Amino acid sequence: MSRIGKKLVDLPSGVSASVSGQTIEVKGPKGTLSFTATDDVTLTIDGETVSVKPRGSSKRARQQWGMSRTMVANLVTGVTNGFKKELELNGIGYRASLQGNILKLTLGLSHDVNFEVPSDVTVTVPKQTIIIIEGIDSQRVGQIAAEIRAWRKPEPYKGKGIKYKDEFIFRKEGKKK
Repeated sequence: MSRIGKKLVDLPSGVSASVSGQTIEVKGPKGTLSFTATDDVTLTIDGETVSVKPRGSSKRARQQWGMSRTMVANLVTGVTNGFKKELELNGIGYRASLQGNILKLTLGLSHDVNFEVPSDVTVTVPKQTIIIIEGIDSQRVGQIAAEIRAWRKPEPYKGKGIKYKDEFIFRKEGKKK
């Protein structure tokens, strides 16, 4: 039995869900999201809860059971609260600025990096060294954060680079003289 899959997904007030075939669509105050489940699981709506049940007892059905339940829970969280990732820039001269929908990153390269922000995600720069990415789709928010971070991953000697706010960088000791 899947511990995650057994739990029901509660629909808060102001959120509605509809199932058609294997696709569930969730509407809330922040927008509308949908998810298409595989044929290994069954999605049902009982009043104010959504339940996910496996079809059969195959290994794949049990794998998809917990994953599908988590995806539905992420849809509900996205349309009510949204998702947020914070990035920190560490390093001398590393800074970010937002000009329209272009995120300009100065990362010690020979040129500035111009990152075009997609329309389904909002990016804010409260300080020159902090980037906040917000949106209703957790996968999109995480993907955009990963693409920005990929320009300068944090290095283990001085800790310079772009890191997630809650990320811990394992530090290494430099060469001994």
